[in-house]
Amino acid sequence: MENNRNTTLHIPAVALRGLTILPDTIIHFDLSRRKSIEAVEQSMMESQRIFLITQKDSDAEDPNIDQLYHIGTLAVVKQVTKLPNQIVRVLVEGEKRAILNEIDEEITSYVCATVETLEETAEVTDHAIVTMDGSEDVEIVAQIRELQELLESYIRFHPKIAKSLHQQFENAGNLAKLIDNLAANLPLNYTVKQNVLELVDISQRYDYFAGVLYNEIEIAKIKTNLAENIKAKVEKNQKEYILREQLGYIREELGDDHSFSDAEQFQEDLKKLKASKEVKEKIRKEISRFKSIGGNSSESSMQRGFLETLLELPWDKTSSDKMDITRAEQILNEDHYGLDKVKERILDFLAVRSLTSDGESPILCLVGPPGTGKTSIAHSVANALNKKYVRVSLGGVRDEAEIRGHRKTYVGAMPGRIVNGLRSAGVKNPLFLLDEIDKMSSDYKGDTASALLEVLDSEQNSRFRDHYVEIPVDLSQVLFIATANSTETIPRPLLDRMELIEINSYTANEKFHIAKQFLVKKEMKKNGLADKNVTISDNALKSIIQYYTREAGVRELERKIDEICRKSARRILQEKVDGIKVTSGNLEKYLGIKKYLLDKANTEDQIGIVRGLAWTSVGGETLQIEVNVMPGKGDLELTGQLGDVMKESAIAGLSFIRSISEQYGIPGSFYQENDIHIHIPEGAVPKDGPSAGITMAIALLSAITETPVKASVAMTGEITLRGRVLPIGGLKEKILAAKTAGIQTLLIPVENEKDMEEIPQEIKSGINFIFIENMRDAIPYAFQDGMIKTGKSGKTTKKERK
Repeated sequence: MENNRNTTLHIPAVALRGLTILPDTIIHFDLSRRKSIEAVEQSMMESQRIFLITQKDSDAEDPNIDQLYHIGTLAVVKQVTKLPNQIVRVLVEGEKRAILNEIDEEITSYVCATVETLEETAEVTDHAIVTMDGSEDVEIVAQIRELQELLESYIRFHPKIAKSLHQQFENAGNLAKLIDNLAANLPLNYTVKQNVLELVDISQRYDYFAGVLYNEIEIAKIKTNLAENIKAKVEKNQKEYILREQLGYIREELGDDHSFSDAEQFQEDLKKLKASKEVKEKIRKEISRFKSIGGNSSESSMQRGFLETLLELPWDKTSSDKMDITRAEQILNEDHYGLDKVKERILDFLAVRSLTSDGESPILCLVGPPGTGKTSIAHSVANALNKKYVRVSLGGVRDEAEIRGHRKTYVGAMPGRIVNGLRSAGVKNPLFLLDEIDKMSSDYKGDTASALLEVLDSEQNSRFRDHYVEIPVDLSQVLFIATANSTETIPRPLLDRMELIEINSYTANEKFHIAKQFLVKKEMKKNGLADKNVTISDNALKSIIQYYTREAGVRELERKIDEICRKSARRILQEKVDGIKVTSGNLEKYLGIKKYLLDKANTEDQIGIVRGLAWTSVGGETLQIEVNVMPGKGDLELTGQLGDVMKESAIAGLSFIRSISEQYGIPGSFYQENDIHIHIPEGAVPKDGPSAGITMAIALLSAITETPVKASVAMTGEITLRGRVLPIGGLKEKILAAKTAGIQTLLIPVENEKDMEEIPQEIKSGINFIFIENMRDAIPYAFQDGMIKTGKSGKTTKKERK
């Protein structure tokens, strides 16, 4: 047989992904790429002929000539159907093989290829196979018969395709077409079909395809053997199951009842269970269902685990609470210093429970900075009330099933954390600590916070439904205490169901008492030291608090005391030293150089520099705001990594000052001829919030009028466009920061005056508090002698105090 390249064509082409089309086959395929659809449309407008070529990489979106096989099929488009979602279905009939020579780069809307057809010159009749000179080719006859035998072996393993393949052999006269048709109709990988397409030589094509058929037959044989082996194993398991059932019957007839079956054990446990009739009836039905399930099935193990969970839950089992208020108060005071609001609320609950046995359990949420004792106070409450303690960490939980459990039909299903907590407590009235409730999140699996709505609603949680248990569980007697660092990330409906108790930052005096009464003893015991071995002076503790820690709680303070104890223990062992005394003088020997320096107030009054106050997660801080005025075009520059709210506060403050410029002799053209730059130091630290509004406004007025601001004054408050000063939060922490910095006068919003009653006197002492209603009230206290320079004349105006 001989092959010649003859006709060269310049026609549209379509790159196929995961599909190879052979000559003399009719097939349809779907197109979604714009270039491919354009190529089909161009083909329909011309001769309806199109070149179909397969991609080497199916993931390539716009393949070049190197990413395509070099031989494809020239085909005729028979039908084009448009489908939804911009998909086109094309019906084609393969004609002949063709070689891809090049792709026209100038046409970009579709692929236009230059191809050269491959003509096969051998001719074979339907019944007599002859060559070009008319002689019969015995080898081709043998090859066709060999293919027929291989195909019959293949059909024995794939009977569903027997009919369509038999039709191919009814007209089996042309070996080349026969191989192409068989390759197109058999369920082979497209790479195999591409290899058949590329083998132009009939003899090579036959050798390759016969080898493919032989491999497929061998694979089918192995699969059949594997299936038979598996079937034999299943029949063996069925036989063992029947024999075991018969053995159980024989033992029952013989009265051999020394060992209870699982179902009988469940029945015995059910009799001992303290639960309502409704619960017991439900469990009884589940036990009956368990009996009817075969012991070797996967459902049996799932049902067994379900029954074990139901029987271990404390349906009606409770523990007796200690009602001694004096004892409870003593335990709470021994374990924690301060936290008076929490202690008072627990003692109130005890008093109500003593008077009414059915008092409703509170649902508390302790909100405060890290390290302030929120988690540990919950454990102390459990000890004071003699309740079982269960802690559930909700930080990072984002799956609703963590709260409600999984449906028991799923493999590996289990109850939610609430039911598991009750199961581990063994009673229905434990203390449940929901730690880090503000750190929950949600995703496509559900909203965890929404699942907690039913748990923390005293009107609904008496019949809480866990997806796994399916029986209503009573949570009304559980004492829930949640902890959070902030309420901002807690959804409003969930927040509404809890009683909020704010735990503020500790003062330096409170930290000192906590360290002296609790932390020193705890760390010395932890490190194996006795009182005679190490003594830490009061001044040393105060220095640790002042120069080595900066936090709202006492965790870092505890770590520093632990470090002192560790190094003391090492000295006792290595240097044989007894009676180590740690003072403020030798503190650096144990803790190194001072880590923090006090952020003291400025010593001199300066222009455009004002001291503000800020609240952070580790307590309050002072904030120095700097303003510069320079010639320019009226731009306002804000730096120091300020948030959007703080930027808006600065703009509002500047707008108010512009509105009162005439009162202070500031020319109207000043804001068009000068640029203003506001900066807050520590630029690497993000800052946001509206409470620095009054501070930035005073700093702006100082810089514009070139009037110094008193260094001993600090202020806080949100400013409006009309100059009103609005209330702020975190007042205790801010006052504490001002006291530490040595501020003498503190300007705060008049609406925060009511909050001063809750601030301890030790924090307020030494500071002169001025309550302001608008910015004009702040001017007499912020500037030297209450005077502000006006304009360029050097005259001054004095604003009297109200």
